[in-house]
Amino acid sequence: MTSSRKPGLPQAKLRVMMPGGDWIGPGKADLLEGIEATGSISAAGKRMRMSYKRAWGLVETLNRMFSEPLVSASRGGAGHGGAELTATGREVLALYRQMQHRTENALSQEIAALSRLTDIPAEK
Repeated sequence: MTSSRKPGLPQAKLRVMMPGGDWIGPGKADLLEGIEATGSISAAGKRMRMSYKRAWGLVETLNRMFSEPLVSASRGGAGHGGAELTATGREVLALYRQMQHRTENALSQEIAALSRLTDIPAEK
């Protein structure tokens, strides 16, 4: 995952709502990134501690959301199947990551202010 989020600190999550009610957010972007890295829906899902069924369902949703599929998959069992991002999939992932980065930068001062307000001293 390419986000600069830090555990335990306030954070903004970008969810882009698409026509039809579906959205792309950090989880679906991470799944696309995992498919790109591993060449496998199953392996990408495992990296995220997600079942194959859940990962495949998200891929089907992503493929329906756009005019062209984001993921191209071939069946074949162990060592024979695979998946890859299409050109549209790579473009959608890059655009989402760019929007995510810009959102984090735009809100960095407010996030820092919230973080200061959530700091709890060790002893009162």
